[in-house]
Amino acid sequence: VSFRTIEMVVPGILTSDGAGVNLRRIIGSPQLNMLDPFLLLDEFGTNNPEDYIAGFPPHPHRGFETITYMLNGKFHHQDSTGNEGHLTDGSVQWMTAGRGVIHSEMPEQTEGLVRGFQLWLNLPKDKKMIPPAYKDIPAENIPRVDFPGGTAKVIAGKFMGATGPGQPHTGMFYYDIELQSEKELSIPVIDGWNAFLYV
Repeated sequence: VSFRTIEMVVPGILTSDGAGVNLRRIIGSPQLNMLDPFLLLDEFGTNNPEDYIAGFPPHPHRGFETITYMLNGKFHHQDSTGNEGHLTDGSVQWMTAGRGVIHSEMPEQTEGLVRGFQLWLNLPKDKKMIPPAYKDIPAENIPRVDFPGGTAKVIAGKFMGATGPGQPHTGMFYYDIELQSEKELSIPVIDGWNAFLYV
């Protein structure tokens, strides 16, 4: 068994997006423009409504998938194909932009904590023009795996016998792992795949 070494440590960059939502950008910044097939990773998290209340009004996407993982808070999704959904604590919104879609993500709360992540996943060349698609994944449909020293929520891919509900068009896995202090965990990564860990 061989282990990968860390090639780069990248701090998140404070920025804003949408109509003024404050967030931290990890992938898609000058320090790390992309990590194929990952185009962007943002973390948003605040107790201050002024940081999120303006939300993300209608805007276009094309050629990739957006995966929004909401740890805390409530957002409403609507898009140009007629899809509509609600993000709540622990849920995931998986949108395939494909040949193009216009969507919005707006808060359904005026106070309290909002925290989550949005990951952009590039579509393979032969799937860039597939029809747009949308899937809501409620928290109760995300498998949780307990292992010595921690727990993992499996959003996509396989982990210790559990399979995540996310079905990407590009090979990838997505885990939310809580590891106790001084514990270790090894995660197999397919040769040729890029991988990152956000702490």
